[in-house]
Amino acid sequence: MAIAIKTLTGAQILEVIDDLAALRISVFAEWPYLYDGDPAYEGDYLREFVEAPDGILVAACDDERIVGAATASPMWAQKAEFRDPFDARGIDSSRLFYFGESVLLPEYRGQGIGHAFFDHREAQAKRCKAVAATFAAVVRPSDHPDRPADYVPLDGLWRKRGYAPVDGLVTRFAWKDHRDTGESDKAMQYWMRALAD
Repeated sequence: MAIAIKTLTGAQILEVIDDLAALRISVFAEWPYLYDGDPAYEGDYLREFVEAPDGILVAACDDERIVGAATASPMWAQKAEFRDPFDARGIDSSRLFYFGESVLLPEYRGQGIGHAFFDHREAQAKRCKAVAATFAAVVRPSDHPDRPADYVPLDGLWRKRGYAPVDGLVTRFAWKDHRDTGESDKAMQYWMRALAD
């Protein structure tokens, strides 16, 4: 199938925000996030990327249908919870570019779209003179009852792209899992790679 990769900014993101919110909720319901999504929260979250200078959303489109998306923005435009772990370690967060998420419907995986998402976001980071790109991935126990027996983590893809987990650079975010009655904190491990000129 022919998938078009498009970079959206500003008003272009607003035009498709409901579709993007539904996509995030669908994909993040899966392991390892198990997210019991809230459309109103998702819309607000995505609007932050509209407002962030130099923020982008990369969309994978099958005809007019958005089947995948990835976000990125300068780290200084993110909430303090995202920046604080770097600043506490003496890493200048103003020189980083943050990759928010990369979501893709299952039937479109394994076609190189994930690499395209990284290509576009890294290109934007370089245009913005960032010295490194970073993202956070949830840490779940290996014996978690919802872990699928055939689950293959994305670590291999991330390492192939030059990313590595930064020892001890962990933050915590709260959301509601499907099996829970309320939100709970989750450990999020930061991965990072330097960006060449």
